[in-house]
Amino acid sequence: MDTAFTAVRPGLDALVSGISDIVARRLGLGETAFAVADLLRARLPGLDILTPREREGSPDGYVSRPLYSQDDFSIVSVVWRPGQETPIHDHVSWCTFGIISGIEYETLYRDMGDHLVEIGRTANGPGEVSGFAPPGDIHKVRNTSGEVGVSIHVYGADVAKLGSSVRRVYDLPVR
Repeated sequence: MDTAFTAVRPGLDALVSGISDIVARRLGLGETAFAVADLLRARLPGLDILTPREREGSPDGYVSRPLYSQDDFSIVSVVWRPGQETPIHDHVSWCTFGIISGIEYETLYRDMGDHLVEIGRTANGPGEVSGFAPPGDIHKVRNTSGEVGVSIHVYGADVAKLGSSVRRVYDLPVR
């Protein structure tokens, strides 16, 4: 069995319980993302949700680690060393994320068919929480801080089964 699921992770049980209650209400995608964001804002765990080794990240790229998965949702930690980033992508489901350390600089895009248009930017720092749902969830994220970034992401899908929360990576030009 994967140790990510068996390690003692302070704050994880409260998140799982609260998210389970929200998901059981069968709200719309956006409503669920925002309700989970409110819960995560109130119960954002500390760095001790990961072991010191897990918090190191990898020089090869950001590390995404499922902490809990079931059919309706997953809780994932993401560890980013300075400068690490995602490709431009969207998601298979609603998503909520909370920043524990570092700065996740997010650039949002709109798909125009043959190209992407940048529609917004935001720098999310420690304690900040946000959520969104498809469509309209095309973005790129980068750790712009000088420290290792740690964030908690909650997805409305079982990423342990899917392997990732990413639906599509965009290769279109940005204009």
